[in-house]
Amino acid sequence: MSLPEIGEYMPVSELAYLVIREGTKWSDVFRLVPGQSVTVGRAPTNQIVIKDERCSRTHVELFVSGGKWILRDLDSRNGTMVGDVRVTGDWPLTPGDVIRIGRSQLVFVHRLSDAFADSSTIITRPVGAKHDGKPSPDDDSSVLAACEPTTITHRRGQTKFLEAGEEDVSGTSKIGLAAAKLCRLAFALAKAPDLVALAELALSGLVEGTQTDTVALLLVPRDFRGEATGDDLELIASQSTSARRYHRVSNVLSTTVMREGEAVMARNVLGDSTLGSRDSAGEIYTTSVICAPIRRGRRVFGVIHLYSTDEHLVPDPDDLEFTLAVADTVAVALENLHRRQELAENLTQVRTENVQLRERLGVRSEIIGRSGAIKAVTEEIGRAAGTNATVLVRGESGVGKELVARAVHFNSPRKDNVFVCLNCAALSETLLASELFGHERGSFTGATERKIGKFEAAHKGTLMLDEIGEMSPSLQAKFLRVLEGHPFERVGGSKPVTVDVRVIACTNRDLEKDVGEGRFRRDLYFRLRVVEIVVPPLRKRPDDVVELANYFLRKYNEETGRRIRGFTTAARDQLLRYRWPGNVRELKNVIERAVVLCRGQEIDADDLLLTNLATAGDTTDLSAAVRDGKEFSPASLADMERDHIAATLRHTGWNKSRTASILGIERSTLDRKIRRYELVEEAPPRQ
Repeated sequence: MSLPEIGEYMPVSELAYLVIREGTKWSDVFRLVPGQSVTVGRAPTNQIVIKDERCSRTHVELFVSGGKWILRDLDSRNGTMVGDVRVTGDWPLTPGDVIRIGRSQLVFVHRLSDAFADSSTIITRPVGAKHDGKPSPDDDSSVLAACEPTTITHRRGQTKFLEAGEEDVSGTSKIGLAAAKLCRLAFALAKAPDLVALAELALSGLVEGTQTDTVALLLVPRDFRGEATGDDLELIASQSTSARRYHRVSNVLSTTVMREGEAVMARNVLGDSTLGSRDSAGEIYTTSVICAPIRRGRRVFGVIHLYSTDEHLVPDPDDLEFTLAVADTVAVALENLHRRQELAENLTQVRTENVQLRERLGVRSEIIGRSGAIKAVTEEIGRAAGTNATVLVRGESGVGKELVARAVHFNSPRKDNVFVCLNCAALSETLLASELFGHERGSFTGATERKIGKFEAAHKGTLMLDEIGEMSPSLQAKFLRVLEGHPFERVGGSKPVTVDVRVIACTNRDLEKDVGEGRFRRDLYFRLRVVEIVVPPLRKRPDDVVELANYFLRKYNEETGRRIRGFTTAARDQLLRYRWPGNVRELKNVIERAVVLCRGQEIDADDLLLTNLATAGDTTDLSAAVRDGKEFSPASLADMERDHIAATLRHTGWNKSRTASILGIERSTLDRKIRRYELVEEAPPRQ
C-alpha cells in the first residue's frame, strides 16, 4: 500500500468521522471537528479511549494540516497500521482508511455509509441482530438505517410543568394530567427511605408518564471529585416494558447533557445503548432517546435515560418536558437524601471517634503527665490549635508526637472533620506519591482503579505526616506546592484537584542538619516550621514516669483481668533511674509485659524487662550533668573516664558484662581499664 496522494482528499470542511471497532463489535462513532486535534489511547485523558493492553497510553493523534486530516503515531509501543502499512511520521488520511491499533479498528470516512461499504472486510449489524460471521442480504439497508447521524430535535433548559402560572392552551388537559402525576411523584420521592427506593419510584413514574419502553437512572458516585463524564456514571436502576434488556446510554450523549445542563431528545442516535433492535421477524426498530440531567444549581447528580425501540411509541416534546420535570424533582429528593445520610454518617463518625479517643488518649485532648515540660507542651498545643497554621512536631521516637498532633486537631475548629495519618518512612517514593495525591486507573502497574489520596481524604480536616524527614527531595517539591495552596494532580491524571487541609508534620530527625547537607529542602523546612512544638523525651521529665506507669497499669489490668495493686519500692526506684531510650512507647510495653508475667500482687524490679541501649542524647545529658553538678573542677580525660567507669560499675553492682555493654566496649577492655585505674569493688556494708 503506497502513501496516498494529496489529490485524493475531499475538502476538510466536510463532515469526517472515525467509526470505532473494538474486538468483534462496533462500539461508537466519533465526529472529527476541523481545528480540533484528537488523541487516541488507553489513558482516560484521551478524547477517544481504547481499552486494549496493546494500545499505549497516548497512541496516535489526528489533526488538520494543509486542509487535510493527518494521522501521527506518538512513538507507540506496538505501532499503528493503516491497512497493511505501518505508520511512520505523519500519514495523510483518505476516506475508507482502516486504522488498526492492537485489536481495535478505526475507519476514517466522510460519510457513515462508506464505513460499511465493503461487507467482505468489515461487517456490522444493529444491536440485537444475530451474527454468524457471514453477511446477510439486507446488511446494507440495516446498517444505513441504524447508522444515520444523530439528530437532536428539541432542547429545553427548564420545564414549564414546574413553573407557576405558565399554561398551554392547546394542550391543557395533557399538561394538567402531567402536573398531577408530578405532584404525586414528588410527594412519594420525599418519603423514599433510600436511593434504590427513590430510583424505582422515579422510573415507575416515567414509564407511566412518557411514550417510552425503557428508562434508567444513572448517578455520579458521591465521593467523586472533578468534572464527571459519561464513563463515571453508575447505573442505579432500570425498568423496561419490552422484552429487550436495557442498554447503557452513549458516553458522548450523557457527557454532553451533563456538561451543558440541558435535556435533549434525539432520534437515530449511535452508541451501544441507543441503536435499534431487530426482532425475530427481522423488522428494524428506530430508536428515540431522551436524556435529561439531574442537577441542582451547579451540581450535577447524574442523568435520566429513556428510549423506545417500538415504532408505535415515539416520544414528543411534552415527554421531554415531563422527563426534565421528573429529573429536577429527583435532584431535590437526592439532595435531601444525601443530607440525611451525611448527618447519620457524621453522627456515627463522631461517636466512633469519641470511643477511639477515650481508648487511645484516656480523655479527649488530654495528655498524661504533670511535669513542667509537659505543661509547656500543653500550652503550646492550645495556642496552635486555634489557628490554621502548619505545625511541626519534633521529638525522639516514642515520645508521643502523634498524641500531640491529635490534641492539636481535636482542639481546633476542624475537630468535627477527619484526622488522617500517614507514615512517610513506610513507603517507597512512588507509593508515597500515590498515597498522598492518589492515582488514576492504569497510571502504573497494579493501578486497576482510581484511588483518592490522603490529601483528598483529609479535605476540611487535618493530615498528619509522620517521619516527614524521610520524604524524597523530588516529592518534597510537589508537597511544598500543595502546602502553599496550589492544586495538584493525581498520579497519571491531568485534572487539577484543590483541597483545604491543615498539615501537621512530625519528625525525629535533625532537619537543620539535613537542610545543611542538602537532604531536605530549605524552603519546605521554613514552610513547615510555622509553629514548632518540641516534645521532650521521657528522661527529661522523670516526674511523669510514675504517673504514666500507673496509667498503663490500670489500662492493662482492665484488659487482662488482673488485679495488680501497684509497684514495689524497688520497682519504682528502677523506673526512675532508667533512662528510657524508647520513651513512652517503651514504658508502655514494659508495663504490659510486667502485668502479663507478674506472679505477685505488686510489680517488682525483677518483673521489669529493661534494655542496655543508650539513649539518643547520652552525650548531651552527660555534659549537662557536669554543668549542673558542683563547682567546676578541671580534670583530665583519664580522670573523667576513671570516674565514669567506677560509677557505672557501682550502678550495675559490679556486673562486668552489663557494665561493658553499657559502656559499649569489650569485657577484656573493661578488665584492662579496671587494672589500669586500680578500681576495687567496695565491700557491702555490714548488717
